[in-house]
Amino acid sequence: MAPLDYNKLHPSHDPQFAHFPSRRSTVFSARGAVATSQPLAAQAGLEILNKGGNAADAAVATAAALNVTEPSCTGIGGDVFCLFFNAKTKKVGAVNGSGRSPKALNLEYLRSIGITGDSIPLTNLNAVTVPGAAAGWIKTIQEFGSGKLTMSEILAPAIRMARNGVPSHEINSRGWQVSEKLIKNASPNWKEMMMPDGTPPLPSHIMTHPQLADTFEAVAQHGREGFYKGRIAEAIVEVIRSKGGVMTLEDLAECDAEVVDPIKYHFRVGEAGDQGVTLWECPPNGQGLTALIALGIVEAVEELHGIDMLELEHNSVLYCHICIEALRLAFADTRYYVTDPNVVDVPTNELLSKPYLASRAKLIDLKKAITVKHGNPHNSSDTVYLATADEEGNACSFIASNYAGFGTGAIPAGCGFTLQNRGSGFTLREGHPNNIQGGKRPYHTIIPGMVTQEEDILMAFGVMGGFMQPQGHLQVLLNKLRGFSSQAALDAPRFCISAGLPDSSVKGAESAGDIDSEIWFEDGIPPEVVEELKGMGHRCEVATGYRRGIAGRGQIIQAINDPSGRRVWACGSDLRADGCALAQI
Repeated sequence: MAPLDYNKLHPSHDPQFAHFPSRRSTVFSARGAVATSQPLAAQAGLEILNKGGNAADAAVATAAALNVTEPSCTGIGGDVFCLFFNAKTKKVGAVNGSGRSPKALNLEYLRSIGITGDSIPLTNLNAVTVPGAAAGWIKTIQEFGSGKLTMSEILAPAIRMARNGVPSHEINSRGWQVSEKLIKNASPNWKEMMMPDGTPPLPSHIMTHPQLADTFEAVAQHGREGFYKGRIAEAIVEVIRSKGGVMTLEDLAECDAEVVDPIKYHFRVGEAGDQGVTLWECPPNGQGLTALIALGIVEAVEELHGIDMLELEHNSVLYCHICIEALRLAFADTRYYVTDPNVVDVPTNELLSKPYLASRAKLIDLKKAITVKHGNPHNSSDTVYLATADEEGNACSFIASNYAGFGTGAIPAGCGFTLQNRGSGFTLREGHPNNIQGGKRPYHTIIPGMVTQEEDILMAFGVMGGFMQPQGHLQVLLNKLRGFSSQAALDAPRFCISAGLPDSSVKGAESAGDIDSEIWFEDGIPPEVVEELKGMGHRCEVATGYRRGIAGRGQIIQAINDPSGRRVWACGSDLRADGCALAQI
């Protein structure tokens, strides 16, 4: 038999994505661990752990390596968010590494250049906010790093990978294939992101990124100034302004990540005989608030109707219905109220108050779908996610994204990365809290998650994928609380309200985040459940093959104890991605 030739396989025509049932075991480690969507990037994180770095150091090294191995989802031209559990202080800290819009950008200008809709088009370079990733990496190391390694040492694995080249993996290759036209239309120097012959890589094809290596070297040697001033900043401004954008060198020079206080919801904490857990999220402008509100509504429904969600049959009709309605109510609020809290007040405490959550739970009809709109709290799912943990008991939950695949597809000359399109997260409606404004952060979809129990780490976890992310947080957390292993909690079929990502190739994606659009159920959820939910008024679709990507891609690192009381990390990596969990030896 002739050997398999990947040159003859085009991923878009490969019907075998998640086609055959497969099994992954939970990965255990008595030292440190890394779980992410690319095996080679996970090894970069392990290299840093083995050099004496901690979970934060390893997270930044892995994030940079992911820019090399999976640029169709993430890069230094995008944004990052971080949650970090400090084993000594038992505290959870957070970094917001998302950028702001150019100061000169406003609604009047966008209307004057012919943008008439409710959002900035994904390929319009006015959708580029200042890339916050580099600032986020640096701030994460400053605040949470071990102090034992320099930025040059932390970025060394990614720089080496970019210069020597890495093979493209199967699912990542498909991301390149579907974005080929985007990149070629957006940038005259598109060959920086393609094979030498001008084509995107197929699985096993080795990709080198010398310009990206140079960019990383600049950050390693000069810190923030290496990215936000000088050659790289000038290239960013040049490409944006060449297409009608208004970003300036001053916008870039003022960029810095922000240390913020994470927000949380205590689920079943204080109940007799039940330790309960606390779910932690980054605060707005991120949408982590959605997951907290949904979890609070689920708990309020339990109390109102005497239901134990963890005892209901998994993915049964009632179980799915309650989760769906709780998430729709949560999205109705956050899609209205979440914005940059430094510019517009976000009523986070009111939205998470027990009386308000109870009032929202009362709206849910257990027999049928309801009509949802945002409430008044004043009166009462392309991204990469990674988790790391170290021998000292620290854990890092880290997420990074370009937004829609390669973002705008625009490549600053000689820099080797594409620019994100996070500005499409603004609303172009006067008076809306999330309306476009110069120097403002938009509604942001990427959210790392973390769970503690009795002030100790339980798990760092996340599910990447646009508006799927808070939906994944709720579903995977409930899976874990039902007793699923770390790997099984990710393997279990999920649902997604609306398309998770803004992608015109997927039905419903033009309304990504629309709470009244289709609900996609992964192949594996019983057909009779889907049919009964249709009868209750839900608009249901079934996701098979590559469309299962709608359900996101997650990672988990959970803390458990062996019989002697020694800590063990139990790690899982989503079968919907190319990655894995790796243990430090």
